[in-house]
Amino acid sequence: MTEKIRATPLEGLLTALDLTDTGARTNEDIFTGPSQWMPQGRVFGGQVLAQSITAAMRTVDENRIVHSMHGYFLRPGNVDKPITFAVDRIHDGRSFATRRTQAYQDGTPILSLIASFQTEDEGLEHQIDMPEGIPQPEDIPSTAERLQGIDHPVARFWATERPFDMRHVDSPIYLSVEGPPVGHQAVWMKAFGTLPDDPNLHRAALAYASDYTILEPIYRRHGIAWVTPGLKTASLDHAMWWHRFGRVDEWMLYVQESPSGHGGRGLSLGRIYSRDGVLLASVAQEGMVRVPPSERVS
Repeated sequence: MTEKIRATPLEGLLTALDLTDTGARTNEDIFTGPSQWMPQGRVFGGQVLAQSITAAMRTVDENRIVHSMHGYFLRPGNVDKPITFAVDRIHDGRSFATRRTQAYQDGTPILSLIASFQTEDEGLEHQIDMPEGIPQPEDIPSTAERLQGIDHPVARFWATERPFDMRHVDSPIYLSVEGPPVGHQAVWMKAFGTLPDDPNLHRAALAYASDYTILEPIYRRHGIAWVTPGLKTASLDHAMWWHRFGRVDEWMLYVQESPSGHGGRGLSLGRIYSRDGVLLASVAQEGMVRVPPSERVS
């Protein structure tokens, strides 16, 4: 009997983003894509964001580049089921195009997203500089090194089964929160291996990775580790602006902060830089965060 060869995490990402065009055309373009395995059975939000952006990209002229998206997570997705993506070609102007993507499982929407595309243009140029004094990623332990020896499905997934190498500049909050309760952090990240040169693939993969740690500044501010008993959390919405092109298979610095937590929700903002300090993208996400009163830190 031939042994089945398991795909690497990066191969799994590329497979997830290789959507199938069903050929169906009503007033929408219809695509389908697989769900990646996750240890808790729910589809990773970054996956469905990246797939929804990819579906929208398939319906615009190649000279129009995605520059923003605003998405709402409506229901948790099931990793055992494929996802259908319906793209509504809302508007095509002289320079801009707008698309709405709805992601469905069993005919029920799990995510609704609007994205805007623009032809490349010249204009004003400025950016917020990357923070100084950040250790280089080679000087920071990898997640696999930090979680070495912990035999738990979630720990194994974090350590070896994600397509991105994530390295917290300060200690991560997987098992505990070290240091003072601050509402900010920085994380180096890059894909394991090399991706094809398709710029849209890199833009979609950047959306994928942007969902990994964006809510962690909220947890860090209150001394909440991922393993905190009674922690209930879910992404509610996600906004992203692509400013400049960058390759996701090269090191990027994800600088994050949480300006507010209130009413069982927390807001986090992020900036993604190339290693040489170019601001590639900005991110905002609000999440539901509920913890028992005994676990809260003021």
